[in-house]
Amino acid sequence: MPDAAAPESASTTGEFLTRVQNQDPLAVRAPLRVLAWLSFLAEVIIIGTGGAVRLTGSGLGCSEWPLCTPESLVPIYADQGVHGLIEFGNRTMTGVVGLLALAVLLLTLHAIGGRRLLVRALWFALGGIVLAVVVYIATTTLGPVLGAALMSTALLLSVVAGAADSLRRTTRRRDLAVLAWVVLVGIMAQAVVGGFAVISDLNPFIVGFHYTASLLLVCVTAAFLVRLNAVPGPREPAVPTWFSILSHITGLALAATIFFGVLTTGNGPHSGDANIERHGFDATILAHVHSWPGYILAALVLTLTIASWVQRLQPRKWLLVLVVAILVQVGVGVWQAREGLPELLVGIHMVLASLSAATYTVVVLSLKRPAQRSADA
Repeated sequence: MPDAAAPESASTTGEFLTRVQNQDPLAVRAPLRVLAWLSFLAEVIIIGTGGAVRLTGSGLGCSEWPLCTPESLVPIYADQGVHGLIEFGNRTMTGVVGLLALAVLLLTLHAIGGRRLLVRALWFALGGIVLAVVVYIATTTLGPVLGAALMSTALLLSVVAGAADSLRRTTRRRDLAVLAWVVLVGIMAQAVVGGFAVISDLNPFIVGFHYTASLLLVCVTAAFLVRLNAVPGPREPAVPTWFSILSHITGLALAATIFFGVLTTGNGPHSGDANIERHGFDATILAHVHSWPGYILAALVLTLTIASWVQRLQPRKWLLVLVVAILVQVGVGVWQAREGLPELLVGIHMVLASLSAATYTVVVLSLKRPAQRSADA
């Protein structure tokens, strides 16, 4: 008589259900797809508006934070002129970016967990707003700046707590939930960093960090778009090992190029305000240092592109986009250096850097593909 099959343990059953749920295709409705694209575009646009603030000398167009002036939330054109409008426009864009990220998050939670995850997230949002208001009222005697900072911190901590609770309860497409939460938390933290940039009279390191964080959020929103259409479940390499290693080395060259580019801009003539002068690193020397990893990056990307098309590897189309973006970046960089760093070219260079980083993110995510399931799986 054959042996009876042993009953599965509760933990084994739970692991099996989790695995099945993670492999179920997600029904992505049009609103989520559209809002995800709008969120990505808004993250790119805010880099452009932030660059405009700096390049037009409008960094202190709103001299206060969170208010624009000591008496007004909005700029007064008679007092601050166009600089106040440019700075306030960038602050307003932060709100647009945040609302889009919130909408993407809520639709994502509803898609992967239904009403249960959505309602819990809304309760955490309501609790965070109430807590932030209470903190602000309790700290008004400390001054508006410190009160606003503490209020923002309370709201940010509430969102982090909501993210932890949501991810703990997510058993399906956790990758999408993580990316959506990271974007929202990052935007809220960015608003606080922007406030510190104003309070510190545009400290170049804070301003540089502000830009870098915005660039990373562009990459995260790009990753969300890729994963939104990806087949869930285990993944396996889609390229040879040497190609994967060289791709990650290229990422290091890209990071070094952006890092030295941020340092160069932070010590160049565009400080964000006509009355602020930078006395730190030598911008002329930094411009040359910035170009070295840039040329290495261009060579590496060109090598990867040729190799991928010769061997017909999966990332070849996105590598073609990346090599064009990098070559344009190099051309703009050389052009702006020879023309004495005109504002428009510097702004284009900043936006193209974010698009190059986003394209590289897509390339890295293309290095793997869904694992081939065995016939008896």
